[in-house]
Amino acid sequence: MIRFLKNKYFYSCKILGLVLFISVNSIAQTQNTSPEICPPRTILEIFKKKDSVYVVKPTKNNFFLVIPAIGSQPATGFFFGGVAQYTFKGKQESDKYSVANLGITYTTKKQLLVNVKNNILLKNNKIFLSGDYRLYIFSQPNYGLGTNIIPNHSQKEGFSIDSIAEPMDYDYFKFHQTVSFEVYKNFYVGGGINLDWYSSIKDKNLDVENGKYTYHYNYSQKHGFNGLEYFLNGISLNLVYDSRDNQVNSTRGWFANINYRFNPVLFNNQDYSNVLYAEYRHFIPVSSKDKRYILAIWTYGQFVTRGKVPYLNLPAIGWDQRSRSGEGYTQGLFRGNGLIYLSTEFRFPITCDQMISGTVFTNFVTASNVDNKIPLFNSVQPAAGIGLRILIDKKTRTNLIVDYAWGNNSKGFYLNAGESF
Repeated sequence: MIRFLKNKYFYSCKILGLVLFISVNSIAQTQNTSPEICPPRTILEIFKKKDSVYVVKPTKNNFFLVIPAIGSQPATGFFFGGVAQYTFKGKQESDKYSVANLGITYTTKKQLLVNVKNNILLKNNKIFLSGDYRLYIFSQPNYGLGTNIIPNHSQKEGFSIDSIAEPMDYDYFKFHQTVSFEVYKNFYVGGGINLDWYSSIKDKNLDVENGKYTYHYNYSQKHGFNGLEYFLNGISLNLVYDSRDNQVNSTRGWFANINYRFNPVLFNNQDYSNVLYAEYRHFIPVSSKDKRYILAIWTYGQFVTRGKVPYLNLPAIGWDQRSRSGEGYTQGLFRGNGLIYLSTEFRFPITCDQMISGTVFTNFVTASNVDNKIPLFNSVQPAAGIGLRILIDKKTRTNLIVDYAWGNNSKGFYLNAGESF
């Protein structure tokens, strides 16, 4: 068992290398093969009966999908519920697909999670809406600030992430919505409203009378926040460039977003602050014969540039709009005054009819801790993984995705509808 733990990353790298070798070798074998030889086919077409775990209503320019949400993650434990996703576009040929989804899940940790997301293009792509609404009755451990909370070679030292976890319960309401208008081809300018409210905060390890303090308590005391409830409400300036061919499953183009948030003092439990979010995604075809071979890159940074924000509002892994960053690590494991994330994916076909495809990926994250004078890139935490893609709609290119990732002293299994980015 000890030897297995010591060689865990070695075996993981061998698996990833083998998959990468097979996928790259298959490029050479299919350079002269047209993907049109095999008509696209979805997983739903192999079922003769109409009733299945999927409820699908396809029409000409839209696709409605309902799937059960069943699984397990470190942040939630075992969860069950449902996810509904609506993909649609206008009648003009140049219109791009928009996506809106609703997810409701309940977990064995007595968490209720309601998520509503939207990325919508209107009026022949002239208006771009992007929203993130959440209502959580939630519990999640805190692990401290910065990425150096996990020491180097932690597996060899017998380190466990659970040893630094500090459990916390809280309720969370989030309403983030931006509206941007096209001022030049693919370039948008707009603004947004951002509301965050944390209430009923219970820091389970906190015992002030006996001198037992927590990361959350120490930070809140130092920066003047009420440890039981706080708000962060403001407005933002939004700049977007989007040349992707399809935001559901891109094969080419790039996306960039710069959002600068201004948070004035509106309530007692607030402090003035500014927060910068910058994001970049690029999709590069690597085969001239088959567009399904893609190198995909996603990077973003989030930084508190002025003032102070509450502990739970500090940039953290896994808290992006679609909660897709940081595969291989539990949500909220890495948090800091600034955070930079980079993910790369190599996507490739497995079956000729596009029903099954695969991916190998890596990601890296670094976070700072200003209070302890720990800058960005002082510590960088890596992860790597493999995944399968199962086609469930041909026109929108919507996939069911199954990923498994290994991080430093951590791992995770992921089941979602739509690409990771």
